[in-house]
Amino acid sequence: METSIGFYDFIFQKLKENELSVEKQDICSYSPLTLAYIGDGIYELVVRSMIVTDANAPVNKLHKRSSELVKAETQAKMAFYLRDNDILDEEEMRVLKRGRNAQSYTKAKNASVSDYRWATGLEALIGYLYLLDKSDRMLEIISMGLKVVQSE
Repeated sequence: METSIGFYDFIFQKLKENELSVEKQDICSYSPLTLAYIGDGIYELVVRSMIVTDANAPVNKLHKRSSELVKAETQAKMAFYLRDNDILDEEEMRVLKRGRNAQSYTKAKNASVSDYRWATGLEALIGYLYLLDKSDRMLEIISMGLKVVQSE
């Protein structure tokens, strides 16, 4: 996975060069569910990129591998690890908790309510870091979390 980080930098550089026509706003004014919405997409892009970089395989196998890493249970484990090991700074922890506490009107299909809420918190943190253009920190957090869940 560590050899793939250069590939992620390449992806994010290409995203930056594309100059999306999104008007810049104060990130703190975004709702935690909006942050989670963009964080969910970015997290899935990183996971899919990692999996495709690791091996060329049938799409069904790629989907199974990525599904294990993007499900709420896995994301919740990552959030617990980040919280319990003092990896996040004060602001990052605040965003994680805001995302966890957000009042979502959707229900978790295949996860406990607790896992779903912590996963939303992690996605909000990823979205927050992405929108602040802190892709290095975002990738560091994702990488640490994935190492922990994959070692279990």
